[in-house]
Amino acid sequence: MTVPPAVDDDHDDHDDHDEDDRDEGDHSGDGRLVDGRHVGGHHAGGRDDGGRGGDRQQEPSGHSAPDRKVRGVAVLVTVALLAAAVGGSAGVWWGRSNAPVSAAAPVEGSVDVGFSRDMREHHGQAVQMSVLVRDRSADPEVRTLALDVMLTQQQQAGQMYGWLADWGVAQSGAAAPMQWMPHAPMAGHTMAGAGAAPAPTETTSTGMPGMPGMPGMPGMASEADLQRLAGLNGVEAERFYLQLMIPHHRGAVTMAEVAAKQAETVVVRRLAETIAASQNAEITVLQQMLTARGGPLASA
Repeated sequence: MTVPPAVDDDHDDHDDHDEDDRDEGDHSGDGRLVDGRHVGGHHAGGRDDGGRGGDRQQEPSGHSAPDRKVRGVAVLVTVALLAAAVGGSAGVWWGRSNAPVSAAAPVEGSVDVGFSRDMREHHGQAVQMSVLVRDRSADPEVRTLALDVMLTQQQQAGQMYGWLADWGVAQSGAAAPMQWMPHAPMAGHTMAGAGAAPAPTETTSTGMPGMPGMPGMPGMASEADLQRLAGLNGVEAERFYLQLMIPHHRGAVTMAEVAAKQAETVVVRRLAETIAASQNAEITVLQQMLTARGGPLASA
């Protein structure tokens, strides 16, 4: 919130002089005089720098192919971050609702609570894999993608953490994951689509990482996958990361599409819509990047 400046009565008799000074000032442009400087107009010398100082640098006329690739992924980062901001702007700041908690707050067993818990865990694994590949790759395109995942999904996980706290429910429940969505397809079954990169058998998790035997969430990598990724470097690490992230994104889309239709609260539905739209769009980029690096790795 911008606080208006205090009015000093001792300077009232100078108002007319201030008006004259502004009228007699430099009008070499259509800008306004704010705090003693022009803003928004063309200044002397042909500069149009918004009062920041310093001439604009002329951008080079040509760019190399690697530059264009990185710029393309950078656009993806911008779109994803904007989508995340829009998804969380409806009465939420870092997961905390501006509205008071009412008797109608979601309860245990609801889609809202189950989705928020499970998607937080799902996002957490995506961040974990992105940190692993960031430390094992020098490719700016892959590192930009990993940064996008880390920033966007940590921010969204923070929102869901705040909602659970506002609703007065625990961050994790006693029930197995996905009970709010009992008919969800498991990873490696119906998640693959036409043209999808086939995931090796070890990416099909039958349990949460570190909790074998518990029903898993769609697209979750297994503990063996994470250990394998941690042991790779360079292009091999990039390929396996992309190979894992494609089904991981599909799993998130499946979960989010259900929550977007069935959640009780507007904020959950809107975030779910954002996740479904952004990650569905990113799948194409992931597939293209994987193909450009030689496709999926063979099973270990």
